[in-house]
Amino acid sequence: MKKIFRLLLLLLLGAAAWLAWNALSPVAMPDGGYKLLVGPNRTMKQIAHALEKDGAIRSSQLMVALSRLSGADRKVKAGLYRLEGRQSMLDVLDRLVQGHPDEASLTSIEGWTFRQLRQAMDRNPDIKHDSQKMSDAALMEKLDLAGINPEGLFFPSTYLFTPGSSDIDLFRQAFTTMAQQLEAAWSARRTDLPYRTPYELLIMASLIEKETSSEADRPMVAGVFVNRLKKGMRLQTDPSVIYGMGKGYQGSIGKADLRRDTPYNTYTRAGLTPTPISMPGKAALYAAAQPAETDALYFVARGDGSSQFSSTLDEHNQAVRKYILKKGQQ
Repeated sequence: MKKIFRLLLLLLLGAAAWLAWNALSPVAMPDGGYKLLVGPNRTMKQIAHALEKDGAIRSSQLMVALSRLSGADRKVKAGLYRLEGRQSMLDVLDRLVQGHPDEASLTSIEGWTFRQLRQAMDRNPDIKHDSQKMSDAALMEKLDLAGINPEGLFFPSTYLFTPGSSDIDLFRQAFTTMAQQLEAAWSARRTDLPYRTPYELLIMASLIEKETSSEADRPMVAGVFVNRLKKGMRLQTDPSVIYGMGKGYQGSIGKADLRRDTPYNTYTRAGLTPTPISMPGKAALYAAAQPAETDALYFVARGDGSSQFSSTLDEHNQAVRKYILKKGQQ
């Protein structure tokens, strides 16, 4: 019995020594320091895995366990952290919990409206809120864009900045990035598209962004919209109707909403909407610039995130019965 007890004690001491060594023993960071980007939705498991993979800690499993025991996994602050010299696992955890990144971050999402972007700016505690009380028009004037509708003009991405930076500078950076991305997409566009200006391509990209989240379906949705424009058919896309309803939208649209005319109702008006309806990402911009070559004129959501495309109204009606009406009867 004594031998078993001694063996267990040795095992416990050995495990404790291993844990202490992994947690407290410093690891040399790479020359020039190690940069760790923590996004707003990045989990401690993902962070620890990245650190172990890059040799900045010895055990990701131990780091996750320690962070959960200490509650650190719920306190990590997004941003860019620079780790230099020699750092132990506990040093790294403490740095993340203190929440003082060398660079803070703001993430805007593809498909957001300008209103949502402004709300994200206002909520970010690391930003100096110089524009918070400005109207959209006043903000655009501050950006030297007086008289221009802001919708869709700011590129959705993660932006790093020094804590205390002005939101004006971040808006300007997002605008410049969108201008660059739009110029690249416009230069790469097919020559037979019914867009007269890059702004019209941007409008189309915003419709595509809101119509589908499927990477594979974006070019096909673009192909359908382009075919409809060429034939003089109305686009009949629900997201534009919803955008036109503004605060009147309460989570669903009915036949009356589809009949109620607004500048953004693509059931009552032909052509593109007067402005973008969202901030499109790079994939939507390039889908608008290089749509799929298809004869499809219709599509309907399958309910799994993808769409069923049809070339004739009869085919489309069959798809509606299969994916929409049948689902409603279940």
